[in-house]
Amino acid sequence: MKNKITISEIARKSGVSVSTVSRVLNNSPSVSPGKREKIQQIIAEHNYTPSVFARGMVNHTSQNIGVILPDITNPYFASLFMEVQSFAMQSGYATLLFNTMFVRNRKQQSKMSEEDYFRIIQEKQVDGVLVLGGHIDKEDIPDSYIQALNQLHRQIPVVIVGTRIEGCNCLVVERDLKQGVASIVHHFIALGHERIGFIGGEPGIRITTARIEAFKQELRALGRTALDNHIIPSDYYAPDGYEAMRQLLDEPQDTLPTAIIAMNDMVAIGAIRAMKDRGLQCPEHIAIASCDQFPQSEYAIPRITSLDQHNEYLGRMAVLQLISAINGSEEMIRINHTPRLIIRESCGA
Repeated sequence: MKNKITISEIARKSGVSVSTVSRVLNNSPSVSPGKREKIQQIIAEHNYTPSVFARGMVNHTSQNIGVILPDITNPYFASLFMEVQSFAMQSGYATLLFNTMFVRNRKQQSKMSEEDYFRIIQEKQVDGVLVLGGHIDKEDIPDSYIQALNQLHRQIPVVIVGTRIEGCNCLVVERDLKQGVASIVHHFIALGHERIGFIGGEPGIRITTARIEAFKQELRALGRTALDNHIIPSDYYAPDGYEAMRQLLDEPQDTLPTAIIAMNDMVAIGAIRAMKDRGLQCPEHIAIASCDQFPQSEYAIPRITSLDQHNEYLGRMAVLQLISAINGSEEMIRINHTPRLIIRESCGA
């Protein structure tokens, strides 16, 4: 078995510089055919596999991108990160995950601020950064955070998956936070439901406000009214869905919603468990649909009617935008993000 060879040894054996070897590894045309053939022969003899550092020597890149997200245990962020990681790898980039744990009411919260993570990212010398959530999703964002984010963007390209923020200079892959809610409302109305509620989502977070607004607007457009006591924002996890449904079920039975829109599948699962603990069945007593489909939701009991937010598309577009920026383009990529309603058992259809 041949000993592992380094790029410096390949250069020495070939009688060329390390940068010339790097150009061959990067398929650069600026190497003479004779030198290229000699270098390739030595590479083949020693079964050499170049590292990302070797590939980056010519263009001074690390071939790494940083990904910042607030909670990897949340299936939305886990699913989106997996899509980002997959497409980045196809494009020749490795991903470094920074899980900030910026979540409300969790026992283990990070003592580090997101600004601290920005400094760490710069030390890691990544080529660019994707921000998938956290402080950027809040309605009231501290000026210090925006300043730190802009400072990071001045050093390396930063792409945000979310909505445009005033004063923020980073590139944005903008998703429509309201889209899809109307399709659930129309579906429930078509099934004959008159009283519809909404549960889940943390107050003060843009996606919560946007979806509740879309819910109210659509009911008004259909000549119906959303009752305030039927709208219970809480958070994005199963225990929050459980508590929200318990609160609803404490209302007089003849005033209860007959259908519920949950912020995501985890909230829906919690709500269904709360119904079961009260001796109620979904969808026989209360139908449920979710605004965010998570992996394996089709295996829940009952299978959850949910919106497919196309994370594979969002992840791909985010990586494309970031790589484009790394290569020097500041042009914003416009996306067509249209969620699709997947009808399963929990809605009663």
